[in-house]
Amino acid sequence: MNRPIRILVAKVGLDGHDRGAKIIATALRDAGMEVIYTGLRQTPEMVVNAALQEDVDAIGISILSGAHLTIFPKIISLMKEKGMNDVLLTGGGIIPEEDKNKLVEIGVGELFAPGTATVEISTYIKNWVEKNRTF
Repeated sequence: MNRPIRILVAKVGLDGHDRGAKIIATALRDAGMEVIYTGLRQTPEMVVNAALQEDVDAIGISILSGAHLTIFPKIISLMKEKGMNDVLLTGGGIIPEEDKNKLVEIGVGELFAPGTATVEISTYIKNWVEKNRTF
């Protein structure tokens, strides 16, 4: 790639706990990625529109509210509508294993639990982008 990987990190809905999202955003920046952090209380539409405008390679959603089975499907649907088929949707938070499997089935990438090493997350994103994005 001729440029750094670009990732948008977002908090969707009324979930006001953004410490983890900020830690991940910093870790990804330290791993050489260009990070756009949208802040709190974003809608799925706001996230997808920002990702489209910023021409990102990946979207990372931090979710602790329990709304993952609503938010991730809405975002993936909007991404498909906008033709963002080569953009990774990943994330993390409190997501039961059974729900992770459902989300992966609809096209969501790896979902990371609290405590996951940041190097594991950045390596996953780098590998996915190298394999799936064309420039």
